[in-house]
Amino acid sequence: MEVNAETYFPSPPLATSIVRHRRLPNADLALELPSRDFHGRRFLLPPLPLPSPPARSLSVGFSNDHPDFLLSDFNTLRALGHGNGGTVYEVRHRQSAAVFALKMVRADVSLRHQVQREVDILRRTVGCCHVVRFHSLVRTPSADVALLLENMDRGSTDALLRRRGRRPFPELALAAVARQALLSLPELHSRQIVHRDIKPANLLVNSAGEVKIADFGVSKVLLRSLDPCDSYVGTCAYMSPERLDSVTYGADYDSYAADVWSLGLAVLELHQGHFPLLPEGVPPDWAALMVAICLGEAKGVLQYIGQMH
Repeated sequence: MEVNAETYFPSPPLATSIVRHRRLPNADLALELPSRDFHGRRFLLPPLPLPSPPARSLSVGFSNDHPDFLLSDFNTLRALGHGNGGTVYEVRHRQSAAVFALKMVRADVSLRHQVQREVDILRRTVGCCHVVRFHSLVRTPSADVALLLENMDRGSTDALLRRRGRRPFPELALAAVARQALLSLPELHSRQIVHRDIKPANLLVNSAGEVKIADFGVSKVLLRSLDPCDSYVGTCAYMSPERLDSVTYGADYDSYAADVWSLGLAVLELHQGHFPLLPEGVPPDWAALMVAICLGEAKGVLQYIGQMH
């Protein structure tokens, strides 16, 4: 069965605004899991009729260690999204004509530690096939921080779902997205990295049919693979029950398993076209989410799984 890229993964419109779901501030709330050894393969979507690739690959060397590039080295093409203290732009490198995503974070003292942690984590993901690639820091004339990232030109799976009018992803496309997203977890977990904010808005797609995980702003590196996690950050709608209900599950939770839960919810949302633990059209307020996540179940999932082979 042939998948049409423009039907399932259409190019984003000229102006898109990606609004992040509400994140919760840090609070206290962690189980143990064996270490992960990644021996997976790189999977792509089935062959697609693809548009022309970007002009050409970057010929100059980008370093993860030295911000050897200036903001003036790039032309801004458009804004890709806003939120969480910064803006992401699509930019073109003047010398090579290669296209990238540039994440600009304002010079806010409260954000600088978070940005530095994100950069440190991105540097640890070098070699991960299913993580958006970090190229370099970029020098800016102000104190703002600029991260040069791989450009995922189809946008997020959340944006793709909205451009489809929230019609569910076809099964073939859904399977390809789920498979590649699942492969990102052992890549991260084998490096003791937990993402803590997996959701459709952080699963990005490019015109080659690749799916990669992005946005490590609230991620964490565990000192040991069996360390529990006791922080309460991320997007509440995609949190696992043990992260929300410390009375029942205790103060600590299995941070690796929590990533798996979040990814499962994200895939179900792409399958159903709406947040799977609430009826379509019901606003995800805090009380409704607590009841749905800790006590409810996704309607129709078991029947659907029974039809798959």
